[in-house]
Amino acid sequence: MDLLKSPLYSKYIQSNAKLVNFAGWEMPISFSGLINEHESVRSSAGFFDISHMGVISLRGVNPKDYIQKFFPTNLYSFSKNQGLYTVMLNDKGGIIDDLIIYDLGQQEGDTSEIILIVNASRYQVDFSWIKNNLNTKKISISNAKKDKVLLALQGKDSFKLFEDWIKSSISHIPYFGCEYKIFKHISKEEKIFFSKTGYTGENGLEILLSKKAAINLWDFLISKNISPCGLGARDTLRLEAGMHLYGQDINEETSPYEAGLSWLVHLENNHEFFGRDFLEEQSKIGIPKKLVGLTIEGKAIGRKGCKIFKGEENIGMITSGSWSPTNQKAIAFAYINTAHAYLNNEVEILIRGKKFKGCITKRAFYKKDI
Repeated sequence: MDLLKSPLYSKYIQSNAKLVNFAGWEMPISFSGLINEHESVRSSAGFFDISHMGVISLRGVNPKDYIQKFFPTNLYSFSKNQGLYTVMLNDKGGIIDDLIIYDLGQQEGDTSEIILIVNASRYQVDFSWIKNNLNTKKISISNAKKDKVLLALQGKDSFKLFEDWIKSSISHIPYFGCEYKIFKHISKEEKIFFSKTGYTGENGLEILLSKKAAINLWDFLISKNISPCGLGARDTLRLEAGMHLYGQDINEETSPYEAGLSWLVHLENNHEFFGRDFLEEQSKIGIPKKLVGLTIEGKAIGRKGCKIFKGEENIGMITSGSWSPTNQKAIAFAYINTAHAYLNNEVEILIRGKKFKGCITKRAFYKKDI
């Protein structure tokens, strides 16, 4: 089967990017090298083509009333021009996807629009789950990305760079805030969506725009000596920042409580949502496992599936692991039996037939300077 390609695929070729299959898309793993790209984002800025991700539009009168049942988080806790990170659950409280919901407010008459930015590997599953359980007579659902591009500009210099490109200030927009507007010097007709969000632990923006505008932005950033970055750096950056990767750290078999996402579950809101009964029960009886951070001594890297031991007892398994360019040590996420999932617990990790010493930590290994 042919792999899907971003509208910016020609830019990959021109830049001699190393390409891989990711969730059915031919995507760049790196341009100038993972370490260089990682450090560029941590020190100044870098940008990513994330057009493999899905964008779902939900339109109607008071759409939150109809989609609240898909999410354990109170959708009325955020308002127009704001975003909300949350999870979508199945009947058993398992995580179908983690995503960001944006409220674009009223667009035409009484019709309001909500957009969801979802993981590439889950777009079809998410779309079908919502459509099959939605009152489509009241709310329409559609693909909002189509042939558009989704770019992420990340790093401490990202806001200033974007302001230079749009020739306008974004200082009034809060973290997780968004806007959807026309910048006439870029296009007299196109509305560009952007939000102060990201997947790196740095200040940043995620931008939905046409291919023409995206090429304009790409060329502008290159002219400012800003590096295009691939999936390799995106993974090390998000792991350092303590952010989950769907399919590795969370899936339909894990609950928000087990994944360390209990803050997304608003049982006190008393709204009905898929998986509520299961989560109410789990909140009372406790969880069998917990996602934790892990540091590993030496140069060995614990990858997904590596077993973790306390003495001779197998107490868990790594879900994500990498070398941390910022901390200069091996780091990982792992699900650990709850009885052993406490900070500073010294454990051993089995890597290629040899045990290495490790220690349980908080899940975030990096925090940006304020």
